[in-house]
Amino acid sequence: MTSIFRTVLGADFARLHPQLQRRFSVGLDSGEACVGYGVMQRIWHGRGFVKPFLAVGATRHILVPRTGRNVPFTIENVPYADTFGRETVSFVRTFHFPGRDRRFDAQMILAPEGDRVLDYLGTHQHLASDLHFAAEPDGSLVIRSGEHRFREGPVDVRVPDVIGGDAEVRESYDDAAGCFRIRVRVANRYAGPLFGYEGTFRAAYRDVRECGVRPGLRPVREEVRA
Repeated sequence: MTSIFRTVLGADFARLHPQLQRRFSVGLDSGEACVGYGVMQRIWHGRGFVKPFLAVGATRHILVPRTGRNVPFTIENVPYADTFGRETVSFVRTFHFPGRDRRFDAQMILAPEGDRVLDYLGTHQHLASDLHFAAEPDGSLVIRSGEHRFREGPVDVRVPDVIGGDAEVRESYDDAAGCFRIRVRVANRYAGPLFGYEGTFRAAYRDVRECGVRPGLRPVREEVRA
């Protein structure tokens, strides 16, 4: 067994910066969890019409309804087997705004075909996105979203482009500063930029067999459809 990220990247995994290789080796096989501690230099939104959608999404820990600068945050990447026995890695981001924390939750599994990662969003996994990983020549990692689906009860439909968002995540390691750099941008093909953030963080690694999965990290509901 190998990490779900190494599987989707294949031979390109070796092109990543060594620090990124370790970070994206977290999984049940390695037995390691990774927790990042850092600061978002900027969290931004698009035009005003975006705000109501972000506010609704925030009730299920999807996206962040606030903007800010120099916002402390943590990111928890913890592997576990979900209810259906699938290896899962949490991507739970907590933004520590003054007065109230905000969370953006995602749980990632390997698609059955092994060619992409499925990203289940929020506390109830009603939204699922295909993620495609690529290693850049400078050793950084780029993650781009593909198809989005909404799933609730018997409903399983593709989210139309007119209301969906295309996400691009760029993560790199800065040797001079000794930290990871991350930049996220979500845009609609018709309405333009919707949401994003950029910042830096340092990572700490833990033996997940000793620390376990803390209460509240896993979603309330898990979706069986992949």
